Amino acid sequence: MSPSISRDDMAVIPAGQYQLGSTDFYPEESPIRRVTLPSFRIDVAPVTNAQFERFVHATGYVTVSEQPPDPVLYPNLAPEEQIPESAVFLPPPASVDRSQPLAWWALIAGADWRHPRGPETNLDGLMEHPVVHVAYDDAIAYAQWAGKRLPTADEWEVAARGGLVAQDYAWGAEMTPEGRWLANVWQGPFPWVNEQTDGWFWTSPVGHFPANGYGLVDVCGNVWEWTSTVYPVPEEEQKRRVIKGGSFLCAENYCHRFRPAALMGQTLDTATCHMGFRCAADLD
Repeated sequence: MSPSISRDDMAVIPAGQYQLGSTDFYPEESPIRRVTLPSFRIDVAPVTNAQFERFVHATGYVTVSEQPPDPVLYPNLAPEEQIPESAVFLPPPASVDRSQPLAWWALIAGADWRHPRGPETNLDGLMEHPVVHVAYDDAIAYAQWAGKRLPTADEWEVAARGGLVAQDYAWGAEMTPEGRWLANVWQGPFPWVNEQTDGWFWTSPVGHFPANGYGLVDVCGNVWEWTSTVYPVPEEEQKRRVIKGGSFLCAENYCHRFRPAALMGQTLDTATCHMGFRCAADLD
């Protein structure tokens, strides 16, 4: 049984023509372009552990990371590798070369949305943090149950900009205006040392940092967010969707993608300790 949409936790984004993209950072953000969108609703915050738990209790849903890998996608996996697992960030020693990103990721058996850092962890104190270890199908399942949908990448970027035009961040042109950190991101030399100047190493509670001009929170940093937009890849590669927003593992000196224009393509079965989502809905 699906709940009714709560309008209280959704912002209405006005119809209009919007400027998207950037030419100042990564090539996939180019070119700067204009889009015309009808009005729509979007969640003011990423879906939290508390919200996702209600969905699971109501439906009995089992997430992708709680199941063995799809044998169609991974036909050559050894039997001992056919186990539920998900990707967790592990800070590497100083000797690790930053050109080897797999050095700070580990597939951990038993890591999932209930156990965000591994089987020995839980959600104590994290119920108002964004749910993580969520694959694309998991986000779709929740959105359908809630009577919503995933936003397109264009909708997400328009909402994240909060009415600002040609600004790098959801709050303006400066990353740290007056020295203040306005998002949960990495400070210090990534991936070795997080100075935690913003107060957080892992996820932060939704809404801990200021909202943008449309009332949305956590559109820069905290967790990457799924969108419904296809990310173009060669036909022989696994299908991908655009993800937006960056995460607590994004740094100015590495993956400077905690900006509305930034995006990446992610395979549909990917579930990690910094991957979440928020929902959208058509305007009634």
